[in-house]
Amino acid sequence: QSQRFGDESQPPKLKGNAMTAPIPPGHEGLIPHLVVNNAIEAMEFYRKAFGADEICRLPSPDGTKLMHAEMKINGNVFYLCDDFPEMCGGKSRNPLALGGTPINIHMYVEDCDAAIEKAANNGAVVAMPAADMFWGDRYGMVSDPYGHTWSFATHKKDMTPEEMAQAASKAFG
Repeated sequence: QSQRFGDESQPPKLKGNAMTAPIPPGHEGLIPHLVVNNAIEAMEFYRKAFGADEICRLPSPDGTKLMHAEMKINGNVFYLCDDFPEMCGGKSRNPLALGGTPINIHMYVEDCDAAIEKAANNGAVVAMPAADMFWGDRYGMVSDPYGHTWSFATHKKDMTPEEMAQAASKAFG
């Protein structure tokens, strides 16, 4: 049995006089939910490229796709599933089928350059090489093989809003 899903044949467990918590521990914040083609393969990519740990997976009844999976990177949970156009009025929801994504998944890391290199070495495409940015971060982006965009930053310099505005004016000429 996975760490996340309980035994559905059993009623919810009571804790004192309360039912199971309505928000599972570790799931309190905003949780990205990625739709991909080949979620099992994507989970392996996220493990190798980003150091993600699997929390759980729930296969479709026929076992050919994942209806739901949970992973964690640096203590932060994200969900993923295979694309199920048949459940969405015949429309695909993965970024490859849609021609891209306007969403960027962002992570602060100790070494932005190393994170981008590791992702690229595992199949991501560098969309923006790491560079020092006007807001005080070293920042870059990759596109994963499933069409999702990930950005990495290492904070280098604390700046006041005034300093950032000046740096932005200089950067944009």
